[in-house]
Amino acid sequence: MANADNELRPSTKISQQDKPANSGDMESLMDKAIRRADKWLEIEETSKSTKQLADMVHDPEGVEFTFSFVDRVARPEDNKVAAEEFAKIASPLKRKEKAPGFLGLIDSILVTAGSIAAPLLPNLVMPIARSYLRATVGHLVVDAESDTLNDMLDDARDKGFTLNLNLLGEAVLGEKEAKRRLNQTIELLRNPRVEYVSVKASSVVSQLNHWDFRGSVDRLKDRLRPLYREAIKGAAQNRHGKPKFVNLDMEAYQDLDLTLELFTELLAEEEFLNLEAGIVLQAYLPDSFEALKRLAKFAAERRAKGGAGIKVRLVKGANLSMERVDSEIHDWPQTPYLTKAEVDANYLRLIDWVLQPEHAENIRIGVASHNVYHVALAHELSVERGVESQLDIEMLQGMAPAQSQAVQEVTGNIILYTPVVKKEDFDVAVSYLVRRLEENGAKQNFLYALFTPEDDEETGMTPMEGQELRFINSVHERWDTYYGRRRNQDRAQEAELKLGTRGGSIPGNFVNEPDTDPSLPANREWALSLLEPSADPGPAQSPQVTDTATVDKAIAVAQQAGEEWGKKSGWERAELLDKVANELANNRGRLISAAAFEADKTVAETDPEVSEAIDFAHYYAESARELDRVRGSKFTPFKVTVVTPPWNFPIAIPVGGVLAALAAGSAVILKPAPQVLRIAEVFVEAMRDAGVPEDLLQLVNADEADAGKRLISHPDVDSVILTGASETAQLFRGWKPRMVINAETSGKNAIIVTPAADPDLAVEDIYQSAFGHAGQKCSAASLIITVGSMGDNKRFINQLVDAVESIKVGRGTDISTYMNGIIEQPSDKLQRAFTKLDKGEKWLVKPKQLDDTGTLWSPGLRDGVKPGSWYHTHEAFGPVSGIMHAKDLDQAIEWQNSTGFGLTGGIHTIDRDETAYWRERVEVGNAYVERGITGAIVRRQSFGGWKGASIGAGAKAGGPNYVAQQGVWSEGDIDELTPGTLPTHITQLLRQIRGLGSPALSDADHVWLRRAAESDAHAMDTEFGIEHDKSALVVESNVFRYKPLLEPLRVRVNKDANPRDILRLQLGSAATGSELDISASSEVAAKFGELGKEFRVSNDREFAAEISTARFARIRTVGTNPEDFYEAAVQSNSVILDHPVLPDGRRELLTMLLEQAISTTEHRFGYIHGLTP
Repeated sequence: MANADNELRPSTKISQQDKPANSGDMESLMDKAIRRADKWLEIEETSKSTKQLADMVHDPEGVEFTFSFVDRVARPEDNKVAAEEFAKIASPLKRKEKAPGFLGLIDSILVTAGSIAAPLLPNLVMPIARSYLRATVGHLVVDAESDTLNDMLDDARDKGFTLNLNLLGEAVLGEKEAKRRLNQTIELLRNPRVEYVSVKASSVVSQLNHWDFRGSVDRLKDRLRPLYREAIKGAAQNRHGKPKFVNLDMEAYQDLDLTLELFTELLAEEEFLNLEAGIVLQAYLPDSFEALKRLAKFAAERRAKGGAGIKVRLVKGANLSMERVDSEIHDWPQTPYLTKAEVDANYLRLIDWVLQPEHAENIRIGVASHNVYHVALAHELSVERGVESQLDIEMLQGMAPAQSQAVQEVTGNIILYTPVVKKEDFDVAVSYLVRRLEENGAKQNFLYALFTPEDDEETGMTPMEGQELRFINSVHERWDTYYGRRRNQDRAQEAELKLGTRGGSIPGNFVNEPDTDPSLPANREWALSLLEPSADPGPAQSPQVTDTATVDKAIAVAQQAGEEWGKKSGWERAELLDKVANELANNRGRLISAAAFEADKTVAETDPEVSEAIDFAHYYAESARELDRVRGSKFTPFKVTVVTPPWNFPIAIPVGGVLAALAAGSAVILKPAPQVLRIAEVFVEAMRDAGVPEDLLQLVNADEADAGKRLISHPDVDSVILTGASETAQLFRGWKPRMVINAETSGKNAIIVTPAADPDLAVEDIYQSAFGHAGQKCSAASLIITVGSMGDNKRFINQLVDAVESIKVGRGTDISTYMNGIIEQPSDKLQRAFTKLDKGEKWLVKPKQLDDTGTLWSPGLRDGVKPGSWYHTHEAFGPVSGIMHAKDLDQAIEWQNSTGFGLTGGIHTIDRDETAYWRERVEVGNAYVERGITGAIVRRQSFGGWKGASIGAGAKAGGPNYVAQQGVWSEGDIDELTPGTLPTHITQLLRQIRGLGSPALSDADHVWLRRAAESDAHAMDTEFGIEHDKSALVVESNVFRYKPLLEPLRVRVNKDANPRDILRLQLGSAATGSELDISASSEVAAKFGELGKEFRVSNDREFAAEISTARFARIRTVGTNPEDFYEAAVQSNSVILDHPVLPDGRRELLTMLLEQAISTTEHRFGYIHGLTP
């Protein structure tokens, strides 16, 4: 996706002053390096493991099969689950894909036999299968058990290799695991045979907060000092009598600045001044050249103080797939170079610049690559420049070992990067193996070329000839390849220059606004400035309105403004909304400050909320333009809409409500939540600056007494947009039973975790979904439902407890805070959730009050929640979550669906069959697979629920129908309706209608019904009957679709109803699949003759009583309703849809459908099934 941030890239070439005077050495040595590399390439790889790897990457099904085996068979702890997956990918009876050919006859027979036997004897077959895999990849990931590891270390030393050990383990989600990993690495370093270890910052400190740069660096220094001290102690054990070597690894781009700062600050400390240690730079990042220059300067200064040198390990970069995921999900430019040619050129530039006599004493360089052309050139360059001692050659353990041996004979000692893992933790090696599989399966990869003798059909060259040509080009292009950050987002600069939105939305093409990137230094400084006391916007300015006369006056003003505003075209209204988007973007910082100081929200929580508000402006502008294009129906906007938003999302939700009404053509009165009044004043001021007139949008700070009641229930208020508790919606409607209300109310949301889930990923998504903004989200994960053996999975439970206990609690004005406080002292429900357990429940993590205000609490995690219990069915709205244990997936889905709400829900499983099964049975408006269940994004995951989570017409905020429900639709010229091809069953139904004896229909009625049916067909073919994914991301699908109602639509036929309308609804039912429950009094049924015989008979009093107990029902009424119906609907939080029955299928069928958004993670560690490599 194009992004305006790309325009800010400052440099596209290297200035000549960076180019060394002796840079021509590379060109002059190129032919010599090629001859050297060609000799190495003559070495034949004879090891079985290498041959099998070569066969695997060239088999069309090889990488996919191997990845599936590693991830779906070897990883699950539950043998039954693993056995089923084994059968799915390998059994000829169950597999859907072609069998791989790379295994060979004997292995194929063993795999096939095992896959057939596995479901029958899972506890026997699966341990054997896992042992087989460990043996197969043992050359890539080494067993950390002492004897095995010691034997390998001894063997490597005897052959002239040094092993750089990287200890793999569980995902570090909490401090216990972080400390355990560090201690394991220290123990590894204490092994007399171990000389060299690598460690990542993210593996020794959990829940790193990238906004809190300074705090994160300090935490990491405190954590890593014992490791570096142990390295110094290791001098007594080392065969050279030197300290052992610690290498600070690099993975995600977001850790680049953090790792550089950590490394330089730690090694600048007096106690480590004489310790040589290393750091990794990734050449696929254009940032790496500046980083290398920074490190060279630091090394020179350190040496000048009498300290030791440093080492920089240069790698191409192995996290490209996840960087692409990060880029696409956030709408940020990709941080790595876009082409392999640029990566290779930059790699050689780094080598050319740093392999110099002036750097040789200060900075040692590890050239880590299996591309022998690069290795040969680095070697020849070091010889030519007299800096051979500055250079280490590094490769991967187990990859092309014969070639590594040949290189070692020329260059001397080679360092082999060697992941090690304990036997019981083998499944955690999955992500590493995925990266290796992906790299080796990519045609541009050198190892792929190494194992591919045949010509490429497109180029006519062998892959290795192509590698040589690419090498020559990279030598020539190294100083012409740009460097510097590919992301240059700078929020402070954007605000100063008033650049407006940066996402790239234009009329006719909506694009989401990117969030702020905390990996960029300018943005981190900007965020800190927003929390300075001087950024506090101060107390609210709007006086409280207590008298009803002031309310009446405001509504009168709004009526007049709405009359004129509604006459404007949708295009004209859209132009204003686009201006609002720009002003909201220009005021991003002010809004974040207001939220931090008034609502106690963190920067991390509020920044995406501002992006969402901007998205609402652009998206609803497009919806306004869509209204201009409607044919066959007429839209009349409401004149006056009252928006009553909550305090928990004080920017996005009120802005969205206001802009939806404005987009439709209504004037708006905004009644902010009293807790967040100042925030409302700030965004209203931004809207004023955009040109929104004061009479079109009024902020009325009405009290919670007479004035507030008058505002909500005023007869001249056409519509109320509410986000709040179900009880609030019921209260409002009690004041005015015929009230038109669109309310997003409550949620009791669960994430199901099956035995096929990745437990680490599940835990990460759970704690973020449950405790972000202290659980004060209607979408928060307040329930976790384990399935089967996952409930006994100690790793899952321990990881979850560790993660929850490690959450940093504090105020929103503290940049280090992960979880902020609650908005006010706990409500009765939240207090009960904090303090009271029901029978059979226990605390895994007991919440604690942390200060005297009663608003700062540590998070709580309860276990043993029973179906139907208080906690299962009540929304607490705070930082508490509870675990339920279901016997199987069906029971888990039943519990997930039985809370009384249907807002959000998730499932964690990598079993695609389980996902498909759940997807068709979960009863929520927003469904999430393999990801968190909060943080809905406009259009991607339009937001709104079913059942008790929504009251009103049912359109989802940020979806295609939300603006269109902010008014009244009436019949237009039916000949303008777009017809579709009628399905057979609809044609048959029309024939039955024509044969109906009574009531009698006119020819015009039959024409009208046929037009309606044709309009339904078109609507089903183009909108309601298909799944939409308009965001079209690769790494995540975001489907918007429509589902039939969960219960029959209650149709009430009143005495003045038109028979044609009932038949029209029956046509709609047949088109959508939603059933109808048509009822009428006996007198009305008799009046409708033959048609009336199909009606269920009940008088108005009986029907009203029925409505009063039918929770969250939809009632479609035809004709004039008695007042009792509306009063009854209030009691049950049901909705009466009493607008005229329309022939327009795009409008009428909405009453028979539920909207659903399903967001699914489509990758595993960046690997996308069927697309990667």
